[in-house]
Amino acid sequence: MKHWFKDQHLRSLLKNSSYLGVSKIVAAVCGVATLAFAARGLGVLLFGTLILITSYVKAVNGLVKFQSWQLIVRYGGHGVAHGDPEHFKVATGFAFALDMVSGIFGMIAGAAILPFIAGWVGISPQYLWLAIFYCTMLPLMTSATPDGALRVLDRFDLISWSGTLMPISRAILAGAAFITGAGFATYVIIWYVTELAGQIYPWWLAWRELKRHGLLEGIRPTLKPTALPGAWRFAIDVNLATSVQAVWGPIGSLVVGGLLGPAGAAMFRIASTLADSAQKPADLLGKAFYPEVMRMDLTSKQPWKLMMRGTALVGAVMLVAILLMIAGGRPFMALVFGKAFLGAYEPLLIMMVIPFLGIFGFPLTPMLYALGRSDGPLKAKLFGSLVFFVSIAPLAWLWDVKGAAVALVLANLANTGTMMLQLRVEHRRVRPRPA
Repeated sequence: MKHWFKDQHLRSLLKNSSYLGVSKIVAAVCGVATLAFAARGLGVLLFGTLILITSYVKAVNGLVKFQSWQLIVRYGGHGVAHGDPEHFKVATGFAFALDMVSGIFGMIAGAAILPFIAGWVGISPQYLWLAIFYCTMLPLMTSATPDGALRVLDRFDLISWSGTLMPISRAILAGAAFITGAGFATYVIIWYVTELAGQIYPWWLAWRELKRHGLLEGIRPTLKPTALPGAWRFAIDVNLATSVQAVWGPIGSLVVGGLLGPAGAAMFRIASTLADSAQKPADLLGKAFYPEVMRMDLTSKQPWKLMMRGTALVGAVMLVAILLMIAGGRPFMALVFGKAFLGAYEPLLIMMVIPFLGIFGFPLTPMLYALGRSDGPLKAKLFGSLVFFVSIAPLAWLWDVKGAAVALVLANLANTGTMMLQLRVEHRRVRPRPA
């Protein structure tokens, strides 16, 4: 295994993953602390309502967001690395325009639709105004342009530290709200203000780095990226894949809230948050893997070898994380959230299948995007979402929150399995066996 680390691309992948890893560890710890303060300060029902309000806005964000950073990496990464930044500038302008249009549309549509569906998703009429107020955050939440610019400029360290601002400040303010016995509206405002700060800071960092590299001149917002072949198709495919992915996150919480009420949504959120923390190593490696693989020749052995080595390394880390979560999940929940939330432990055990799938799934999406198969992850997520929607109601009615957890696992299994089959086909296409 020692010779693996002589690979420059693997070293770069691990370096950038470590930058992201530090911030994600800080964010995970602060995130759990924040949830603990809110859960203990509000109780099961109000905490569930807070989860439903924030989940609704995240769901709208997931539906309209274009994940524009992937456009910048795909069309600008190679040029910047080889001294030709023109496509990078066009891609950045296109990404910025998409962010602004989708964000404003999401804010208007989300606020307009909410009064008609609030009762169905479990948001009580007395808290409707707070949920509508939270929708005004959407123009910033949809923005991913700064992230893309910093990735192409290889400033994963700045991405890392900018990602700690929101969770740290939110944990501090939530702790203060818990100590002072603040009301429900205060917690919503804390979520809003910290989200605002966390979204603005990366814009400033990206502007500073672009200016330092002399890349600001020539970046113009545009929705007609004629210099980028297939840019609109790629953007739409990524947007649809992200929209469908939201089914398993914030939309999933809303569906659980509609089926089982705010208390069920609260249990589902705690279980999924802890399961997600066990999956972080794979997620981090996946985010660093995409820019790295875009610099490589996909017809050579190198990217495929990098994929296999990355899978082996992240698998060792994640198996430890999964075992720790299984062994310590119950006492951890009792200590941090209180005994009233121990009902989330059994759903957590079921959801531990998801980070296990993540060991094999982390390189699939970036590899398919790099191979020009932006439709592949979309098709896989559509299939997974179909499985989720077909199964969640009967399983939730049968087994309560545990049934919702099973539905989420089945959806992830369908998604990962479909992408594995797609990547196998693409591998045979670009690297056919010699006759």
